[in-house]
Amino acid sequence: MPLIVLVRHGQTEWNREERFRGWADVPLDEAGLAQAEATARRIVAEWAPVAVYSSPLSRAAKTAEAIARQFRLPIQTHRGLIDIDYGQWEGLTPDEARKRWPEMVDAWYHTPDTAQIPDGETLNNLRARVMEAVRELAARHEGKTIVLVGHTVVNRAILLGVLGLRNHRFWHLRQDTCAINVLEMDNDDFTLVSMNDTCHLRRL
Repeated sequence: MPLIVLVRHGQTEWNREERFRGWADVPLDEAGLAQAEATARRIVAEWAPVAVYSSPLSRAAKTAEAIARQFRLPIQTHRGLIDIDYGQWEGLTPDEARKRWPEMVDAWYHTPDTAQIPDGETLNNLRARVMEAVRELAARHEGKTIVLVGHTVVNRAILLGVLGLRNHRFWHLRQDTCAINVLEMDNDDFTLVSMNDTCHLRRL
């Protein structure tokens, strides 16, 4: 059965500042680059992927490159793995966004399944596109291991889909930078093997 190694990208400056990132192409910072290399070493020690897929945004693609290099594979970007579109919130801190859209921001943090981001994407729509991408990419490599590199919102939505949980549980799953999750897929259903594993980052 296909094995999916799902990775979140490494740290960026906007992660540290807690800004809505979305489709802004924010690069990895120095710590993020080190996290990506440590993640690559962990993956090469445990798995033998036949393909590495990434969100097209550079913070994910750079993380994916570190992994793919270990296996002499190219990275393949997939639009279905791109971060949530934060619309008018992009680049703002939660406090800055709350000054203009207090009810919308409160909904995002308390009832994310109902949140309407101004000019942005809903969690329901994002979940549909990321699950479609996961199924498509797993089907390309039946019985093989693949790596997918995404974002915290993308990965949480995938994990909700894998576990069959409703989107209101979004904030009850953690995705730290460069966390590794392992999924098995069998007959269009999933088994979660491990989640939010960051043991490989302890020495950084």
